[in-house]
Order: sequence, then C-alpha cells, then structure tokens
Amino acid sequence: MTSALAWPAEEAAINGFPPLRTLVVDGWLLRFSGGVRRTANSATPLRQVDAPTDALIETFEALYRAQNQPAIFRVPSFLPPQIDAALAARGYTAEGESCIITGPLEPIVTAAAPFGSPAAVRLHDMPAEEWLTAMAKLQGQRPEFHTRYREIVGSVLVPAAFAMLAVEGEPVALAYGIVHRCMLCFESVVTDERRRRQGLSRRVLAALAAWAGCNGVRCATLQVEANNTAARALYHSIGMTTELHRYHYRRQPA
Repeated sequence: MTSALAWPAEEAAINGFPPLRTLVVDGWLLRFSGGVRRTANSATPLRQVDAPTDALIETFEALYRAQNQPAIFRVPSFLPPQIDAALAARGYTAEGESCIITGPLEPIVTAAAPFGSPAAVRLHDMPAEEWLTAMAKLQGQRPEFHTRYREIVGSVLVPAAFAMLAVEGEPVALAYGIVHRCMLCFESVVTDERRRRQGLSRRVLAALAAWAGCNGVRCATLQVEANNTAARALYHSIGMTTELHRYHYRRQPA
C-alpha cells in the first residue's frame, strides 16, 4: 500500500532541488538542467501513470536528444511494475536505487545534543557565497557542475534554510532544508571527510529540524542511495527509520 506521505515526499524532493527547465507531458514532469544530477535531468511522474507507450518514450527521447542528453526515467517503487518492464524491454538500464525515508523532528534535535549545541550552526534563507564555495569544496564539484548547482539552489521557491557549521573558522559541515506540505526535506548533506564521526552533520541537521519545527513542521524526509550504508546508519541513528518507498532510474541505452 502506498503511504499517504509518498506523493508529498516526491513533491518535496522536486521542490528541494528544482530543475532549471521543465515540460509536463501526459502526467510526467520532464526536467532539464544541463547534466547536473539525474534528479534534475530525468522524467518523473506527477501522479499514478500507466506504462509509457513506445510513442511516448520516443517523444521523451527526442526532447532529451535535442538537449544533447539521454532520456532518463525516475521510477518510484509504488508505480505499477509494467512501467519498469516497458523501459527494460527497450534496453533501458537500471541504476541509482535510492530510498525515501522519514522520521519525526524531535529525535533529530535530541540526537545532536552529545556533540554540541546546534546554536553554533549558521542558518540563512538564501545560499550565501561562503556557503556555495564551501559546498563546492566539500562535494568536490567540478566547475561546470558548480555553475549549474548555484543556479538550482538559488531558484528554490519554497521556504528554505541553508546551514553551515564551521570549526576554527573553516566550514566543515553543510546542508539545506526546504519545507513543503508541513514536511522538512533535507538536501546536500555533506561533511568534511577529515572530520567525520564527530557529530557535525547531526548538529547541522538538528539546526534545520529546529528551524522547521518553528514553522509548524513535525517530520523530515530525505533521499539516500540504498547502498550508502554509512549515510543510512547516520539517518537511522537520528530517528529517520521509516522507509516510505524506493525509486531507481532507467537510462536510455547509448
């Protein structure tokens, strides 16, 4: 059975990392952002949809080909299996299995207490230059990726907070969160690899959770790759233990 939070979580994920250009075709949102992450360069359903016909798939392929990109479909696990089968039959390969998880805000805040106060985390309602520069460094963003990333996070329209924690003046942990339909969606959670296992990400997430709680939010959600055991262990430890659903991508064959 599909969770009542499944579609709101899908919407939050779209709004949290919005594509630069879009088209809506037969219940699908086609996202175009110049190759910055599959999330912003794939076709994702906006509602329950039927298996795409060959003609519809070819239409999508033509639209992405015009942008010098392969067609990529994002397939949530609660959709009918015929959708995945139709793409597989055309040679589309599966990749990027991820989980949509959720949990209440209070444990996120309390889990950070042993590691220091979230008050040391700086929050801004827009991505400041310092935050963007630090994100590029900690994520190891290539210049062309960074250019698109700046455009995308700068185009977020829903309420958002951009968090940064510095140690001795050096940014060491960052993330941002958006609020959609009384749900906090975490994005771009990153910690300096030299300072992991010190509770830094916990403090950043706690600060964002406290901010969201002041805005009437009671639960948080995020997307995490299914095989990222370290990240999943972190999120499980702060109470994000409910898996709403999964999704994977189907990529057009070369």
